[in-house]
Amino acid sequence: MSNAAASPVLELENVTKDYAGSLALDGVSFVLQPGVIGLLGPNGAGKSTLIKALMGLVKLGRGNARVLGLDSRSNFRSVRELVGYMPEDDCIFPGLKGVEAVAYAGELSGLPQIDALRRAHEVMDYVGLGEERYREVQTYSTGMRQKQKLAQAIVHDPRLVLLDEPTGGLDPLGRRRMLKLVRALFERSGVSVIVSTHILQDVEDICDSVVILGRGKLLEHDSISNLRRQADESVIVGLEQPDPRFGKELERRGVRFETNYEDELRLYGPPEEVAQLALQVARETGISVRRIESGRNTLEEIFLNAVRRTN
Repeated sequence: MSNAAASPVLELENVTKDYAGSLALDGVSFVLQPGVIGLLGPNGAGKSTLIKALMGLVKLGRGNARVLGLDSRSNFRSVRELVGYMPEDDCIFPGLKGVEAVAYAGELSGLPQIDALRRAHEVMDYVGLGEERYREVQTYSTGMRQKQKLAQAIVHDPRLVLLDEPTGGLDPLGRRRMLKLVRALFERSGVSVIVSTHILQDVEDICDSVVILGRGKLLEHDSISNLRRQADESVIVGLEQPDPRFGKELERRGVRFETNYEDELRLYGPPEEVAQLALQVARETGISVRRIESGRNTLEEIFLNAVRRTN
């Protein structure tokens, strides 16, 4: 696999797409630098339309999209040679053995037959299907099919890979293994990855930055670290068990707070000061506190706040 250049992997300028008068993408503009990028949004946000547009599978109404420096409309064939795509739905070739299916995907992406077969063996080993490479793909389990789809997406040595729900249907162990493979694509080989998913934890675990879409519009685009910086000074207080007395005592003392969960509250104010106050309230009420930590925005909070703004 080749190393990706430092130039942007994706540049969108006022990208718009409508279906029978309904806007699927509405003036979306952003630039993605190399890395692992999360693509988030509720159903109908425009994620699938964006991926299809990048692959040249749907025509844009207005705007420009450049993938790895290439115009996605006028150079869509070249784009497909440089981009790998792992769809959410099954894309197996019944009757073919695993390595044959991956090699066929390589040929479809422009590799000569001999090179495609050689690369197929390499990527089957990479994704952990080396021992099952000669089994017919329709006999594969869900986890194996996800790995098979990833192998088909990277067999032609792409510089950018688009993954649609890569951990869908996987158990916790299979999910961790898949995420490790995805992260390694960039860290070891310089292949940038766009991960479209509904699982926010997957994005927090492996992504450098995130794009959030809602109703066809761009809601957020920034690095994970920037988005999680404290908006207001605060601390998170976790209780051993829910106890309404804790909140009532905070209210009596005029402390601004919000309840994240029944046993978790965010207290606003200078961190050291409110942390000491929380411990004092706990001592006086006899309520056990299991943790106090600096308050940061979680990706879930960022996502929900962004989506609320569109409603």
